[in-house]
Amino acid sequence: MGIAFKTQLLDEQAIRRALTRIAHEIVEKNKGIEDIVLVGIKTRGIHLAERLAERISSIEGLQIPVGSIDITLYRDDLNEKGEQPQIQGHELPVSIKDKKVVLVDDVLYTGRTVRAALDALIDLGRPKLIQLAVLIDRGHRELPIRPDYVGKNVPTSQSEVVAVHVKEIEGEDKVVLMELT
Repeated sequence: MGIAFKTQLLDEQAIRRALTRIAHEIVEKNKGIEDIVLVGIKTRGIHLAERLAERISSIEGLQIPVGSIDITLYRDDLNEKGEQPQIQGHELPVSIKDKKVVLVDDVLYTGRTVRAALDALIDLGRPKLIQLAVLIDRGHRELPIRPDYVGKNVPTSQSEVVAVHVKEIEGEDKVVLMELT
């Protein structure tokens, strides 16, 4: 089984615009940024959370704390993977107790990654509320999870794969749709 390029969904400019819109929506929905903490899900969610923080800072003129969580040990498919998990740990610059946490990820698919992230967050403290921001929502949910902020909704088939590339890892910003062959 292979994988083939199908189409490009977002380029660098489209990603920038989507993140700027999400940043404005976060500020508007929360009536400012008081008690907000952005938490990126490793790996790409961290970079998107950092970019959102930069945009929110330029809007509000204040810095917003950004952290990261590693959901590896919270996955419900850990036994199925077979390989030894690589644990990277959590990095939270402030306590999330009684804070408004905006969880950030690149692609929302079945909802299982977000469920694992919610478990990890609750283990770290009891936030006042948790919101979810994703760059791409591709559907096919297996759990009752819905994002609060979405960069782009992309209806996909089960045989398609959405790949998010970020400058910090792949050297360029783009989102592509791939087809399993």
